[in-house]
Amino acid sequence: MKILKLLNRKFFSIITIFLLMIVNSFSDNQPVDIWNIDKDETKDNFEKKESKSDLGMNLESNSIDIFNMQTDTKNLLINVDENLNSKEIKIVGLYDPEDFGLRMDMWSNSNGDQLKYLFSNLAKKKLSKDAAELMNIVLLTNAYYPKNNISEKNFLKIKSDWLIKHDDLELIEEYLIKNNIVNLHPRLTKFLVDKLLSESELNKACEIFSKNSEPIENQYLSKFNIYCLVFNNKKEQAKLILDLKKELGFKHKYFEDKLDYLFGYTDTVDKSISENNILEFHLAHKTNPEFSFEPKENTNPLIWKYLASSNLLYKKNEIDLAELDKIKLIEYATQNKNYSENDLFEIYKRFQFNINQFLNVNDALKSLTNIESRALLYQRILLESEANKRIELIKILKNLFIQDNIENAFQDKLKELLKVYDLDQLSSKHTSFYLKYTDDKVMPKRIKYNEDLIHQSKLLKYFDGEYDISKAQKDLNNHLKKIKKNKKYILSKKDIILIESLKSDGIKIDKKYSNLYVILESEMPTDIQVMINNNEMASTILRLIEVIGQDNLEALDEDTLFFIISALNQLNIDTIRNKILLKVLPLKV
Repeated sequence: MKILKLLNRKFFSIITIFLLMIVNSFSDNQPVDIWNIDKDETKDNFEKKESKSDLGMNLESNSIDIFNMQTDTKNLLINVDENLNSKEIKIVGLYDPEDFGLRMDMWSNSNGDQLKYLFSNLAKKKLSKDAAELMNIVLLTNAYYPKNNISEKNFLKIKSDWLIKHDDLELIEEYLIKNNIVNLHPRLTKFLVDKLLSESELNKACEIFSKNSEPIENQYLSKFNIYCLVFNNKKEQAKLILDLKKELGFKHKYFEDKLDYLFGYTDTVDKSISENNILEFHLAHKTNPEFSFEPKENTNPLIWKYLASSNLLYKKNEIDLAELDKIKLIEYATQNKNYSENDLFEIYKRFQFNINQFLNVNDALKSLTNIESRALLYQRILLESEANKRIELIKILKNLFIQDNIENAFQDKLKELLKVYDLDQLSSKHTSFYLKYTDDKVMPKRIKYNEDLIHQSKLLKYFDGEYDISKAQKDLNNHLKKIKKNKKYILSKKDIILIESLKSDGIKIDKKYSNLYVILESEMPTDIQVMINNNEMASTILRLIEVIGQDNLEALDEDTLFFIISALNQLNIDTIRNKILLKVLPLKV
């Protein structure tokens, strides 16, 4: 009852403050300039945030960390807030627009229906590294939300879907923590904390909540946060939050039973193992000193990962080789990177074969299971000293993994077996296989300038910031003068790309060189040109990402590169354009 009284006092204060704010907003008849918010307004917003944050302080310091408050009270606060002439503009992202030559209003002219269509198409594609980097930039740059035919909720879901699909945990973590948006992105937050917990990174998972200053609305995340408080030895705070939740109707026998044990309320605990989610599975493990679990093929991948990271999976020396079903499970786990490749191949080495099987491998394979065949082939490979014969055996082994849809279980070991050879040691029939599965790091290439070709000349230095505009203008006109005299030189599409980019930045060429090439309007796809004309910056970039698709920029044909660069020129997105130009134009050695 004391807690409820305290809450009532707190909420009375909150409502009073909000009513005062309403009065103040009515007295202010000046319009809000969202592009030029003055320092006083910024300070006011900051102080408001601080006061709201203060209401959620640690209970141990005589205030309350509010989690899932009463529905009526929460709705009241929301209604009050909706009646305010709020000056706070929601912007979430990682990059400043100027970092990439973009704008805060890059989504403002976009049509939501078109955006949904573009995102739907992109979701079906496996984007190349170049396309994925552009996607990260356009989605994670700080900008105002699109408003036409798309809700904030839908737009945020699109961001979540992309980040989950891309599966870059560090990027997701940075995005969530920097913006303090657990409630805006509950599904993305759950994805991250579950992934981190499955990899035994509980400390990192709990950091997500330590930075959060708002009451957590999602039930699962609220429970995860309470457990994090227990984990970080803030049991009193965790108890009070849990008690408050229970007063408000929360019931979860499994979760409460585990916490009672961790609080020290009981010495015994239900030893049943829940696979409903990774948090409950983890609690089962941490509350049972004799924990043991036998995974199956359909066991949640997160649980597989957890077992592996917690060293709870099968020990390589303890596996009964007669239990082929168990070894099959281990192969499946290795395929999903939940079991060590080295340990799997150590199991293969334990199989026993006779001399005839080693001498006549192809015949022996006919009477063996695929698991036994992989073991025999691996052992035979280790015995073979001649390079080309060894590669032949490796090829057969690789195909056996592919045949059972566990190709990823033979990745690191494959590279290890191949790297002992140089390409010139192998027959030509093995070249493509060798090149496909080796990943020797290529030394960074440097640009080699070729003054005989405009697009490989030192004019490239302008896009790297080494040439000023006057120097670039002088050099370009000198090049064009030589071309005018040399009738044999025909400007390539890449030459034109470079020249048009320079012209876009204000570099002028003499009129006598204006007829050296012609640009047709038809070279730009109509739908992209319409987006550009409507100043739909973000939509245009998305459309260009769709064009790039699964290809690296260097693999695109010159006509495609031309209209990509032309689109960026028209929208003055110079930073991204320059990065692309320096990637696709120079001769590199």
